[in-house]
Amino acid sequence: MFRRMTQRILLTTTVKWPSAAYLAGAFASLGCPVEALFPHGHVLAVSRHLSRSHVYHPLCQAASFAAAIAAAKPDLIIPCDDRAVSLLLSLHASAPELSALLERSLGRSASYPVMMARSSAIAAARAAGVLAPLTMPAADESKLVRALETVGLPAVLKTDGSWGGGDVVVVRTPGEAVLAFRKLAAPPSRLRSVARAILRKDAHFLHAAYRPRAAAVHLQQFIKGHPATSAVACRDGEVLAAIHVDVVAWQGATGPASLLKRTDCSRMDDAARRIARHFGLNGLQGLDFVRDEEGAPHLIEINPRATRICHLALGEGRDLPAALLGLAPRPAATDKQLIALFPQEWVRDPSASSSSAAYHDVPWDDPAVAAACGGRAPSAAPAEANPLDAAPPRPPRSES
Repeated sequence: MFRRMTQRILLTTTVKWPSAAYLAGAFASLGCPVEALFPHGHVLAVSRHLSRSHVYHPLCQAASFAAAIAAAKPDLIIPCDDRAVSLLLSLHASAPELSALLERSLGRSASYPVMMARSSAIAAARAAGVLAPLTMPAADESKLVRALETVGLPAVLKTDGSWGGGDVVVVRTPGEAVLAFRKLAAPPSRLRSVARAILRKDAHFLHAAYRPRAAAVHLQQFIKGHPATSAVACRDGEVLAAIHVDVVAWQGATGPASLLKRTDCSRMDDAARRIARHFGLNGLQGLDFVRDEEGAPHLIEINPRATRICHLALGEGRDLPAALLGLAPRPAATDKQLIALFPQEWVRDPSASSSSAAYHDVPWDDPAVAAACGGRAPSAAPAEANPLDAAPPRPPRSES
């Protein structure tokens, strides 16, 4: 069990989601030296909570991870996106000397290929007794048609390796399903991938241009209801702490959540315990649900990594970083039921920034990160934010 205040944490991310910066603040507030591996342009570069930073190079993915781990010598690695998980698993296979660290950080490595394929993940969850919609692979159009006969309509088409609501399509007719399948399964054109690499300043698309690959598509039963999500801290297949929320508002039709409502849900608790035990999980993990019209949560995805709400301190049993390290929970950030995610909710509804109905999850104690996320410096922190340190931000040292 982790109980030392000096646990060295290495955050790893290959995308520019700001959630990794929030986690840096959470672990630093628990007394941990925090290092991070991230791409150029990430807000982590201005975080005052990092003791050292490492540059992630999209064209040298595995080498970037190996170099960061060798330099940081972490006690625990926290992946913050799916690609980061995949790269850590590749190191597990190619660098046996890291196996103990990676098992301690992730859990049973053999579970991850199952968890990261949507159909097999849901099949395993159902076998473990978790309520989840029927999900079937659709390798080609003929198998899609046969899957539709079993799953029924409406249905949801999803691909492996997508996140943030991308490559998710709700279809209501067989014709819609076939058209959506063709779009999702087709390898991206090389020209389009190169254009994306330039326009989005993301060299990952150059990999797709060099070696275009068709996506694995899955068909999932449509559950009428509203989204809900859980974040859990696990050790040796047991849940140490959990946060459950219902999603009140989100960006776009299938985009990321922006406004959440805290909930105590025994069924989500039970699902989390069953998933953690079945897969032998360690570290921070996420589960996505749809709560049906009768209130029952149906598991629709497993996110085998830290998710957006993992950093929150919401009291005993609801402080994931503290529980993961075996430490006493931090003071609760708020007792409000609504949580407005920053900057997502302020982008979705600009008037939300002045609302007092919700707790605004702004990193007040890391002002450079707050300004970088919101595009402007936030106003003074409210009294309940209780900034841990008002010192000016200090840029971390960078390593190639």
